[in-house]
Amino acid sequence: MKKFDIRKIRVKKVNVDDIDDRMLLINLYATQAFTLVIGFIWLLFQRQSPIRLFSFEKNAEFLYWGAGLALAVIAADLLLSRFVPEEASDDGGVNERIFRTRPVWHIFLLCLVVSICEELLFRGAVQTAFGPYWTSVLFAAIHVRYLRHWIPTGLVFSISYGLGWIYIESGTIWAPILAHFLIDFIMGLIIRFRRES
Repeated sequence: MKKFDIRKIRVKKVNVDDIDDRMLLINLYATQAFTLVIGFIWLLFQRQSPIRLFSFEKNAEFLYWGAGLALAVIAADLLLSRFVPEEASDDGGVNERIFRTRPVWHIFLLCLVVSICEELLFRGAVQTAFGPYWTSVLFAAIHVRYLRHWIPTGLVFSISYGLGWIYIESGTIWAPILAHFLIDFIMGLIIRFRRES
């Protein structure tokens, strides 16, 4: 039996254009499943109840927090896109590949899965341990595709901090989940239906 040698593992940089659509979706769903599992494990170590975390509030105030932040972020993003050159906010074409030809129902599903999984981990678990600032640093860092340019990195950090803030103010995880979902879904639809100039 051959011994496993960790030194023989090679990491190869892959361009998004080198990945077919099926593999891109497998990677996306696999990373979200991994995020969900880590989030649940972290919650258990913190002795938090996932049922209590996801319980609905009796009032609908979280809708205002979530929708308000989402509208502010989308307005800021659209404003930035008018004045900032496209190459300064380039994510390597990942968002374009994910949303450009996807049916609307699948964009909806993707955004729902991403918002629930990421908010469970970052707001539900990490923010409880480290607070909104360090959670936002980590959130920006895991969105690796944006790290090449400071504008999208700053935007992701700011969005994350805003999600953390509305989580604290509303007292429910559903406010950041709603905001995260609306931001991703509306921006996904913009990419999907944008006309090429």
